[in-house]
Amino acid sequence: MPTGLKRYYGAGHAHFITCGCYHRIPWLDTAARRDLFLTTLEEVRQRYRFLVLGYVVMPDHFHLLISEPQIGDPSKVMQLVKQLYAQRVVPRTRRKRSGAENVARKSEPLHIWEARFYDFNVWTEHKRVEKLRYMHRNPVMRGLVSEPEQWAWSSFRDYLLGQTGRVRVNDTDIMKMHVRPPAA
Repeated sequence: MPTGLKRYYGAGHAHFITCGCYHRIPWLDTAARRDLFLTTLEEVRQRYRFLVLGYVVMPDHFHLLISEPQIGDPSKVMQLVKQLYAQRVVPRTRRKRSGAENVARKSEPLHIWEARFYDFNVWTEHKRVEKLRYMHRNPVMRGLVSEPEQWAWSSFRDYLLGQTGRVRVNDTDIMKMHVRPPAA
């Protein structure tokens, strides 16, 4: 685990977040698991009120470009997304194991995610576009598809075609304005 990791919150910057599956085990390798991850992300987005500017879910990691949440901070958001997804995917995985194997492994923790995540503050338009392009090209660079619009688990179609996926991109409707009471 890295030491001296610094996170910079509170300045209103966007955050480019990368999180990998534990030891690069492809916990996001099926359409159903990627859909479950995106459903979980959308639930947390609504609860903590933040903007998702972009995303891509790959078989063994994901990238997000998000605003700072109005409730909590990006670390709390990531903790909850990872925790809820793990709680939803682990019981299904354990049920599929044979009885003897399941008993032997019941006490072993089943890791889904790496303990930490990478967080890069994005404060310029140039960096925002750079990170979006990187995310949207990721499935092409990994050889999963030949064109970014073919990968259903990214925000590319939202930008290109205006198609809303499981996660609402650039949705400001959930944001609540903070108004100061008038001065006496």
